Amino acid sequence: MMRNESYRRRSRRSSQGRKKGSRRRYRGDGGRKSQLPGHWLVLALAALAVAALLWLFFDPVALEEEGRYAVVGQPSVSADFIDQVLTAYNSPAAGEGQALYADGITYHIDPVYALAFFLEESRFGTAGVARFTHSLGNIRALPGQASYAGYRRYASWEEGFSDWYRLIANEYVARGLVTVDQIVPVYAPAADGNDVAAYVRTIKLAVDTWRTGRLLV
Repeated sequence: MMRNESYRRRSRRSSQGRKKGSRRRYRGDGGRKSQLPGHWLVLALAALAVAALLWLFFDPVALEEEGRYAVVGQPSVSADFIDQVLTAYNSPAAGEGQALYADGITYHIDPVYALAFFLEESRFGTAGVARFTHSLGNIRALPGQASYAGYRRYASWEEGFSDWYRLIANEYVARGLVTVDQIVPVYAPAADGNDVAAYVRTIKLAVDTWRTGRLLV
């Protein structure tokens, strides 16, 4: 409080005691020119601060890393390899690798990502409601759709695969959400109790593992 009051008193005295003639030193070109370097310095510092913030939010290395996991593109694994993975995990969908692969080509989505989501959502149909729904991605049912416990239910794995690809292509890629980092927070939001960061890590780890030819993540 003492510092504040002292500051106010000092300001008041200086404003009252200033002579009229003292204002002349602020007039004229010389006075104005003397202030320009300071103004430019402030602008330069502000520009540097903005550049630093842009670097933090749009780190080229981070953007390149994120871009490596864009779901669109040609297949990076074969239909036979997909079947090997499904068999290794004792998936009830084993033998359906060609269907998963073909849908990827149809929707221009790398099937390695469909396989990764299948792993994360139900361990390839061996856990949760997918055992009864033939669903790759545990998609919520809309009114009038066949369902089980609130999730879409399909007559076959092939039907479930196609619906997942259609969802990603029409509801995500078409809206500009093309990378794993962009898709997962919307597909499996934290508000629904999902650990988004862990989900993203699992997808990326699975993709990296399979692209090296290893079966088990």
